[in-house]
Amino acid sequence: VQLQASGGGLVQAGGSLRLSCAASGRTFSGYAMGWFRQAPGKEREFVATINWSSGITYYADSVKGRFTISRDNAKNTVYLQMNSLKPEDTAVYYCAASPVHNAGSNYYLYGYWGQGTLVTVSS
Repeated sequence: VQLQASGGGLVQAGGSLRLSCAASGRTFSGYAMGWFRQAPGKEREFVATINWSSGITYYADSVKGRFTISRDNAKNTVYLQMNSLKPEDTAVYYCAASPVHNAGSNYYLYGYWGQGTLVTVSS
């Protein structure tokens, strides 16, 4: 399994970015696909997750209403649309995959990780 995250960059507060996670190596039916982030000096934290088959989503309270996770089955890609970005959203963002369909925010259930993409939000 390979997960390739992209789309990070520098954006001003209030702006938007869309992250992509290209997944390969197997079919992801029944998998949970998640986004996590890690800010400098902080632990990795959950951002959002989507069930590949059902499309059911779940978000961290800190991003609810601003971020949207989605997937494109044909492209085997998961997206994270980030709007109304804040300086506190600055972090390296990682995509991850779990064979546990309802893995939710449980970091330990995600066995596959991408390399991360840096998002910097300036004030």
